Amino acid sequence: METLRIPGTDLTPTRIGLGTWAMGGKQWGGTDDDQAVRTIHAALDKGVTLIDTAPAYGFGHAEEVVGKALADGGRRDDVVLATKVALEWGDGIEGVVRNATARRIEQEVEDSLRRLRTDRIDIYQVHWPDPKTPIEETAGALQRLHQAGKIRAIGVSNFSSEQCRAFRDIAPLHTVQPPLNLFEREAEDDIIPYAERENLAMLTYGALCRGLLSGKMSRDSRFQGDDLRQSDPKFQQPRFDQYLAAVAALDDLARARHDKRVLELAVRWLLDSHANGIALWGGRRPDQMDPLDDIDGWTLSRDDLAEIDRILDEHVTDPVGPEFMAPPSR
Repeated sequence: METLRIPGTDLTPTRIGLGTWAMGGKQWGGTDDDQAVRTIHAALDKGVTLIDTAPAYGFGHAEEVVGKALADGGRRDDVVLATKVALEWGDGIEGVVRNATARRIEQEVEDSLRRLRTDRIDIYQVHWPDPKTPIEETAGALQRLHQAGKIRAIGVSNFSSEQCRAFRDIAPLHTVQPPLNLFEREAEDDIIPYAERENLAMLTYGALCRGLLSGKMSRDSRFQGDDLRQSDPKFQQPRFDQYLAAVAALDDLARARHDKRVLELAVRWLLDSHANGIALWGGRRPDQMDPLDDIDGWTLSRDDLAEIDRILDEHVTDPVGPEFMAPPSR
């Protein structure tokens, strides 16, 4: 599996990482912990060496699942472990707010270390920028953790290039984590060009656009309980039909030119479009890791990339980004 050296560190994870948001249960209609642990093991067995999680995924639950999975069989040293900081929560998912104060960060890192059953975090990322906390305070807190050896690399998620520049006036920055997939490409306007110019690694999240690019959905798909796709505009009509039509056309392209499916095409597009990028691929069942075998060993041509853009322009006439996921400030 392809790997990427994270500049300024000795970390060299695979260019596909396992995302664990759905394993937290909240906003995904629940989860099965035993199956989630088996999913993590399946990803590691196939060669994945990066796991990305966060305290906000199930209010600490996803971190606990990851910690258990890595403890089982003593697999902690096999992975680059990334988690996040600077969200807090009250009652229910509606109570999640941004809090990047030094006090919050100092508390959260200890909680995450305990839940993850480890003595260090490989990549520690500010989950969302907090407009009510001076960025100097946030960066300074991460800098102290880095100097103390509790974290090995510093990252930010959902930051703009301007916010990254301000952060780097205080502390080193090794990674950025923007949303990026075939349907959500706003990051290409700002943070991605910045990361490429400044030699920052990118952990791009949402590779399959919350399952939309898996090729498994139809207009009869339904989302229950607290599943966040109930509030995602892409999964509401008439947009849902537009996106499904694009998925079908992309699947036809993948089959005809490469004997692959739309899922493999979507992940390959991420890897081929951005040489400094790592694609985070979410899952919570072991069988969802099976397509990993079909990502390596082929590439998309310039003509393929142009045809992908043509398909998107033809079918998705009313695109919408991932803005609905942004948590409020305090």
